[in-house]
Amino acid sequence: MTFKSETCAIPSIILNDGNVIPQLGFGVFQVPSDEVSEVVTAALQAGYRSIDTAAIYANEEGTGRAIRESGLPRDEVYVTTKLWNSEQGYDSTLRAFDASMEKLGLDYLDLYLIHWPVEVAGKFVDTFRAFQALKAQGRVRSIGVSNFTVPQLERLISETGEVPAVNQIELHPRLGQRELREFHAANAIATEAWSPLGQGTLLDHPTIVAIAEELRRTPAQVIIRWHLQRGTIVIPKSVTPARIVSNFDVFGFELNEGQMSAIDSMDAGERIGPDPDTFTAGYQ
Repeated sequence: MTFKSETCAIPSIILNDGNVIPQLGFGVFQVPSDEVSEVVTAALQAGYRSIDTAAIYANEEGTGRAIRESGLPRDEVYVTTKLWNSEQGYDSTLRAFDASMEKLGLDYLDLYLIHWPVEVAGKFVDTFRAFQALKAQGRVRSIGVSNFTVPQLERLISETGEVPAVNQIELHPRLGQRELREFHAANAIATEAWSPLGQGTLLDHPTIVAIAEELRRTPAQVIIRWHLQRGTIVIPKSVTPARIVSNFDVFGFELNEGQMSAIDSMDAGERIGPDPDTFTAGYQ
Protein backbone atom coordinates (compact mmCIF):
# COMPACT_ATOMS: atom_id res chain seq x y z
CA MET A 1 0.00 0.00 0.00
CA THR A 2 1.24 3.51 -0.82
CA PHE A 3 -0.02 6.56 1.02
CA LYS A 4 -0.58 9.43 -1.39
CA SER A 5 -1.27 13.12 -0.96
CA GLU A 6 -2.49 15.42 -3.69
CA THR A 7 1.12 16.27 -4.53
CA CYS A 8 3.19 13.12 -4.09
CA ALA A 9 3.48 9.52 -3.00
CA ILE A 10 4.76 9.47 0.58
CA PRO A 11 7.60 7.01 1.21
CA SER A 12 6.51 4.23 3.54
CA ILE A 13 8.01 1.58 5.78
CA ILE A 14 6.86 -2.04 5.80
CA LEU A 15 6.56 -3.12 9.44
CA ASN A 16 7.47 -6.57 10.74
CA ASP A 17 3.77 -7.54 10.79
CA GLY A 18 3.36 -6.70 7.08
CA ASN A 19 1.48 -3.47 7.63
CA VAL A 20 2.69 -0.22 6.09
CA ILE A 21 3.29 3.13 7.80
CA PRO A 22 4.03 6.45 6.08
CA GLN A 23 7.62 7.45 6.75
CA LEU A 24 6.68 11.10 7.28
CA GLY A 25 3.89 11.84 9.72
CA PHE A 26 2.58 14.68 11.85
CA GLY A 27 2.78 14.86 15.65
CA VAL A 28 0.39 16.77 17.91
CA PHE A 29 2.38 16.82 21.15
CA GLN A 30 1.59 20.02 23.12
CA VAL A 31 -1.08 21.12 20.64
CA PRO A 32 -3.96 22.43 22.80
CA SER A 33 -7.24 20.54 22.55
CA ASP A 34 -9.09 23.62 21.31
CA GLU A 35 -6.59 24.10 18.47
CA VAL A 36 -5.79 20.55 17.42
CA SER A 37 -8.65 20.06 14.94
CA GLU A 38 -7.57 23.10 12.95
CA VAL A 39 -3.91 22.06 13.08
CA VAL A 40 -4.59 18.45 12.01
CA THR A 41 -6.85 19.69 9.22
CA ALA A 42 -4.01 21.89 7.98
CA ALA A 43 -1.62 18.94 8.11
CA LEU A 44 -3.95 16.69 6.13
CA GLN A 45 -4.49 19.44 3.58
CA ALA A 46 -0.70 19.85 3.29
CA GLY A 47 -0.41 16.18 2.39
CA TYR A 48 0.38 14.35 5.63
CA ARG A 49 -1.35 10.98 5.91
CA SER A 50 -0.11 9.88 9.34
CA ILE A 51 -1.19 11.55 12.59
CA ASP A 52 0.44 10.75 15.94
CA THR A 53 -1.32 11.57 19.22
CA ALA A 54 -1.43 10.12 22.75
CA ALA A 55 -3.86 9.87 25.64
CA ILE A 56 -1.72 12.17 27.80
CA TYR A 57 -1.79 14.90 25.12
CA ALA A 58 -5.49 15.39 25.93
CA ASN A 59 -6.25 16.11 22.27
CA GLU A 60 -7.44 12.75 20.91
CA GLU A 61 -11.00 14.03 20.52
CA GLY A 62 -10.08 16.99 18.32
CA THR A 63 -7.59 14.88 16.40
CA GLY A 64 -10.22 12.28 15.60
CA ARG A 65 -12.75 14.93 14.62
CA ALA A 66 -10.37 16.44 12.07
CA ILE A 67 -9.63 13.02 10.59
CA ARG A 68 -13.31 12.10 10.34
CA GLU A 69 -14.25 15.45 8.80
CA SER A 70 -11.34 15.51 6.34
CA GLY A 71 -13.25 13.67 3.64
CA LEU A 72 -10.35 11.25 3.29
CA PRO A 73 -11.12 7.51 3.31
CA ARG A 74 -10.25 6.01 6.70
CA ASP A 75 -7.70 3.62 5.19
CA GLU A 76 -5.78 6.56 3.72
CA VAL A 77 -4.99 8.10 7.11
CA TYR A 78 -2.65 6.29 9.51
CA VAL A 79 -3.51 6.97 13.15
CA THR A 80 -1.31 6.35 16.19
CA THR A 81 -2.09 6.88 19.86
CA LYS A 82 -0.33 5.86 23.05
CA LEU A 83 -1.22 4.35 26.42
CA TRP A 84 -0.28 6.55 29.37
CA ASN A 85 1.80 5.29 32.30
CA SER A 86 -1.02 5.34 34.86
CA GLU A 87 -3.06 2.91 32.75
CA GLN A 88 -0.49 0.12 32.43
CA GLY A 89 -1.63 -3.39 33.33
CA TYR A 90 -3.78 -5.86 31.39
CA ASP A 91 -7.34 -4.86 32.30
CA SER A 92 -6.59 -1.16 32.69
CA THR A 93 -4.99 -1.14 29.24
CA LEU A 94 -8.16 -2.52 27.67
CA ARG A 95 -10.23 0.16 29.42
CA ALA A 96 -7.81 2.91 28.38
CA PHE A 97 -7.92 1.73 24.78
CA ASP A 98 -11.72 1.91 24.79
CA ALA A 99 -11.54 5.45 26.18
CA SER A 100 -9.06 6.54 23.51
CA MET A 101 -11.12 5.04 20.72
CA GLU A 102 -14.27 6.72 21.98
CA LYS A 103 -12.46 10.07 21.93
CA LEU A 104 -10.98 9.45 18.49
CA GLY A 105 -14.33 8.25 17.14
CA LEU A 106 -12.66 5.59 14.98
CA ASP A 107 -13.48 1.93 14.41
CA TYR A 108 -9.89 0.74 14.53
CA LEU A 109 -6.43 2.06 15.31
CA ASP A 110 -3.42 1.67 13.03
CA LEU A 111 -0.75 1.73 15.73
CA TYR A 112 -0.94 1.56 19.55
CA LEU A 113 2.17 2.27 21.60
CA ILE A 114 3.13 1.87 25.25
CA HIS A 115 4.17 5.47 25.91
CA TRP A 116 6.96 4.75 28.43
CA PRO A 117 8.32 1.50 29.90
CA VAL A 118 8.03 2.63 33.58
CA GLU A 119 10.10 -0.40 34.50
CA VAL A 120 9.67 0.19 38.25
CA ALA A 121 5.94 -0.52 37.85
CA GLY A 122 6.67 -3.97 36.41
CA LYS A 123 3.62 -3.86 34.16
CA PHE A 124 4.81 -3.36 30.59
CA VAL A 125 4.76 -7.08 29.77
CA ASP A 126 1.12 -7.46 30.87
CA THR A 127 0.33 -4.23 29.06
CA PHE A 128 1.77 -5.57 25.83
CA ARG A 129 -0.19 -8.81 26.27
CA ALA A 130 -3.33 -6.67 26.32
CA PHE A 131 -2.06 -5.03 23.14
CA GLN A 132 -1.71 -8.50 21.60
CA ALA A 133 -5.33 -9.25 22.50
CA LEU A 134 -6.50 -6.01 20.88
CA LYS A 135 -4.52 -6.87 17.76
CA ALA A 136 -6.01 -10.38 17.67
CA GLN A 137 -9.48 -8.82 17.83
CA GLY A 138 -8.67 -6.62 14.84
CA ARG A 139 -9.11 -3.42 16.84
CA VAL A 140 -5.45 -2.45 16.37
CA ARG A 141 -3.45 -3.27 13.27
CA SER A 142 0.05 -2.86 14.68
CA ILE A 143 1.40 -2.72 18.23
CA GLY A 144 4.59 -1.23 19.49
CA VAL A 145 6.35 0.73 22.19
CA SER A 146 7.88 4.12 22.82
CA ASN A 147 11.03 5.03 24.75
CA PHE A 148 12.10 1.41 25.35
CA THR A 149 15.78 0.62 25.82
CA VAL A 150 17.56 -2.48 24.52
CA PRO A 151 17.22 -4.45 27.80
CA GLN A 152 13.53 -3.56 28.01
CA LEU A 153 12.95 -4.63 24.42
CA GLU A 154 14.79 -7.90 25.04
CA ARG A 155 12.59 -8.65 28.06
CA LEU A 156 9.40 -7.74 26.22
CA ILE A 157 10.24 -9.97 23.26
CA SER A 158 11.33 -12.85 25.48
CA GLU A 159 8.23 -12.79 27.70
CA THR A 160 5.54 -12.07 25.11
CA GLY A 161 6.98 -13.92 22.12
CA GLU A 162 6.32 -10.93 19.87
CA VAL A 163 8.63 -8.28 18.49
CA PRO A 164 7.04 -4.81 18.65
CA ALA A 165 6.51 -3.28 15.23
CA VAL A 166 7.79 0.15 16.24
CA ASN A 167 9.84 1.80 18.95
CA GLN A 168 9.24 5.55 19.00
CA ILE A 169 12.21 7.25 20.63
CA GLU A 170 13.78 10.65 21.10
CA LEU A 171 16.02 10.91 18.06
CA HIS A 172 17.65 13.93 16.44
CA PRO A 173 21.14 14.99 15.31
CA ARG A 174 22.30 15.60 18.90
CA LEU A 175 20.97 12.21 20.07
CA GLY A 176 21.79 9.60 17.44
CA GLN A 177 20.77 6.49 19.45
CA ARG A 178 23.16 4.28 17.47
CA GLU A 179 23.08 1.22 19.75
CA LEU A 180 19.30 1.25 19.95
CA ARG A 181 18.91 1.71 16.20
CA GLU A 182 21.28 -1.18 15.54
CA PHE A 183 19.18 -3.39 17.82
CA HIS A 184 16.06 -2.29 15.97
CA ALA A 185 17.64 -3.13 12.62
CA ALA A 186 18.75 -6.57 13.83
CA ASN A 187 15.23 -7.36 15.10
CA ALA A 188 13.09 -5.76 12.37
CA ILE A 189 11.75 -3.04 14.67
CA ALA A 190 10.98 0.22 12.89
CA THR A 191 12.59 3.31 14.42
CA GLU A 192 10.31 6.32 14.81
CA ALA A 193 11.70 9.67 15.94
CA TRP A 194 9.95 11.98 18.34
CA SER A 195 11.39 15.46 18.85
CA PRO A 196 13.03 15.00 15.43
CA LEU A 197 14.03 18.67 15.25
CA GLY A 198 15.31 18.75 18.81
CA GLN A 199 12.23 20.80 19.72
CA GLY A 200 13.59 23.55 17.52
CA THR A 201 16.93 23.83 19.33
CA LEU A 202 18.89 22.58 16.30
CA LEU A 203 17.47 24.91 13.67
CA ASP A 204 20.23 27.47 14.21
CA HIS A 205 23.09 24.98 14.58
CA PRO A 206 25.92 26.06 12.26
CA THR A 207 26.18 22.67 10.56
CA ILE A 208 22.46 22.58 9.78
CA VAL A 209 22.35 26.22 8.72
CA ALA A 210 25.30 25.78 6.34
CA ILE A 211 23.73 22.77 4.63
CA ALA A 212 20.36 24.54 4.42
CA GLU A 213 21.98 27.56 2.76
CA GLU A 214 23.87 25.32 0.34
CA LEU A 215 20.69 23.54 -0.70
CA ARG A 216 18.42 26.58 -0.46
CA ARG A 217 16.23 24.72 1.96
CA THR A 218 15.08 25.44 5.52
CA PRO A 219 17.01 23.97 8.47
CA ALA A 220 13.92 21.94 9.40
CA GLN A 221 13.72 20.46 5.89
CA VAL A 222 17.38 19.44 6.10
CA ILE A 223 16.91 17.65 9.43
CA ILE A 224 13.73 15.90 8.28
CA ARG A 225 15.50 14.81 5.10
CA TRP A 226 18.37 13.42 7.23
CA HIS A 227 15.87 11.29 9.17
CA LEU A 228 14.20 10.03 6.00
CA GLN A 229 17.47 9.03 4.36
CA ARG A 230 18.44 7.06 7.46
CA GLY A 231 15.24 5.06 7.14
CA THR A 232 13.62 6.58 10.22
CA ILE A 233 9.91 7.32 10.56
CA VAL A 234 9.67 10.98 11.49
CA ILE A 235 6.79 13.00 12.97
CA PRO A 236 7.59 16.74 13.07
CA LYS A 237 5.12 19.00 14.84
CA SER A 238 4.16 22.58 14.14
CA VAL A 239 1.11 24.75 14.68
CA THR A 240 2.14 27.29 12.05
CA PRO A 241 0.43 26.62 8.68
CA ALA A 242 3.43 27.74 6.60
CA ARG A 243 5.80 25.49 8.56
CA ILE A 244 3.38 22.57 8.36
CA VAL A 245 3.52 22.89 4.57
CA SER A 246 7.29 23.49 4.47
CA ASN A 247 8.07 20.48 6.66
CA PHE A 248 6.22 18.26 4.20
CA ASP A 249 8.14 19.62 1.21
CA VAL A 250 11.13 17.31 1.64
CA PHE A 251 10.87 14.95 -1.33
CA GLY A 252 12.40 17.13 -4.03
CA PHE A 253 16.01 17.02 -2.85
CA GLU A 254 18.57 14.74 -1.22
CA LEU A 255 21.51 15.16 1.13
CA ASN A 256 24.81 13.89 -0.22
CA GLU A 257 27.13 11.58 1.72
CA GLY A 258 29.20 14.45 3.08
CA GLN A 259 26.14 16.30 4.32
CA MET A 260 24.75 13.17 5.97
CA SER A 261 28.10 12.55 7.68
CA ALA A 262 28.31 16.14 8.87
CA ILE A 263 24.92 15.85 10.54
CA ASP A 264 25.82 12.42 11.96
CA SER A 265 28.88 14.00 13.57
CA MET A 266 26.68 16.32 15.63
CA ASP A 267 25.72 13.40 17.89
CA ALA A 268 26.61 14.25 21.48
CA GLY A 269 24.25 11.91 23.32
CA GLU A 270 22.22 14.89 24.53
CA ARG A 271 18.63 14.28 25.60
CA ILE A 272 15.99 16.96 25.64
CA GLY A 273 13.30 14.72 27.10
CA PRO A 274 13.33 12.38 30.11
CA ASP A 275 15.55 9.34 30.59
CA PRO A 276 13.48 6.20 29.86
CA ASP A 277 15.21 4.34 32.71
CA THR A 278 14.01 6.80 35.34
CA PHE A 279 10.86 8.47 33.98
CA THR A 280 7.82 7.44 36.05
CA ALA A 281 5.34 10.30 35.65
CA GLY A 282 1.79 9.11 36.17
CA TYR A 283 2.77 5.89 37.90
CA GLN A 284 1.13 5.38 41.28
